[in-house]
Amino acid sequence: MDFGLVLQTDPPASQVVSLMKRAERNGFRYGWTFDSAVLWQEPFVIYSQILANTQKLHIGPMVTNPGTRTWEVTASTFATLNDMYGNRTVCGIGRGDSAMRVAGRKPNTLARLGEAIDVIRDLAEGREAVVDGNPIRIPWIKNGKLPVWMAAYGPKALALAGEKADGFILQLADLYLTEWMVKAVREAATAAGRDPAAITICVAAPAYVGDDLSHARDQCRWFGGMVGNHVADLVGRYGEHSSMVPDALTEYIKAREGYDYSHHGRAGNPSADFVPDEIVDRFCLLGPVEAHIEKLRALRDLGVDQFAVYAMHDAREATIDAYGRQVIPGLRG
Repeated sequence: MDFGLVLQTDPPASQVVSLMKRAERNGFRYGWTFDSAVLWQEPFVIYSQILANTQKLHIGPMVTNPGTRTWEVTASTFATLNDMYGNRTVCGIGRGDSAMRVAGRKPNTLARLGEAIDVIRDLAEGREAVVDGNPIRIPWIKNGKLPVWMAAYGPKALALAGEKADGFILQLADLYLTEWMVKAVREAATAAGRDPAAITICVAAPAYVGDDLSHARDQCRWFGGMVGNHVADLVGRYGEHSSMVPDALTEYIKAREGYDYSHHGRAGNPSADFVPDEIVDRFCLLGPVEAHIEKLRALRDLGVDQFAVYAMHDAREATIDAYGRQVIPGLRG
């Protein structure tokens, strides 16, 4: 199993770069950031510094979307980084939550997302693609490589990930839901004539190493609120107790009362007060080292190829170091 670190691009950017360097020293192979232009600094500028200051770390957004930038710009940006530093980028992509809504736009449709996945990959790897009805190719790209991993929760999005994406990003670490969603992605891949084993499975969730569970839960409760935005969309689309979406995913948002993006992804987010301890425990990795290793083994047994650590809490360095010293060696041992 590979490991990734997920950060927001809060200023100063130098601290983001420093934490990514720390992650690489501790055995992490991937570095991810949020991508929301109003809430945080521009990630692609910072990626250049991360790549320049690391040797093997693969970098990308978790996640970008088809609406913030035009597709040829997204493809060219990834290709430029790859040309400068080797093929060390990954395009995590989804419909868009904070990036679109904070700017007053709706998340992209799945049809638009599916088209963007193909176009961005083709352009970034030097092939011709059709953008807004015009066939274009970026002529300077040689030997480009851009895996595109799609974030998804709902049945139609999971099917699209299986049909088109090189990887699947699941932003929660609940074992039951992971099994259900990985199965859905792989079944869709098989139905599309693809090799389901070729799709990289990435689970991303907060991890907090320590014995004070109450404090760890409070530091990571924001995550249930963030996931709740996507769950609310699913309930709006499919209704409550739909056979299309497990109750284990939708029940907890009944007490949700709106969401303030000014606190998005941050410890102490008041919009996440509705999230119960049970959901925090199920969605995140909390507790002593042994608890992390036990859950990671269970995720690995479900076919998870990478665990990406959301580190938006008050123990970022300690968690990165604990994973490097004890969790990663313990899992591999």
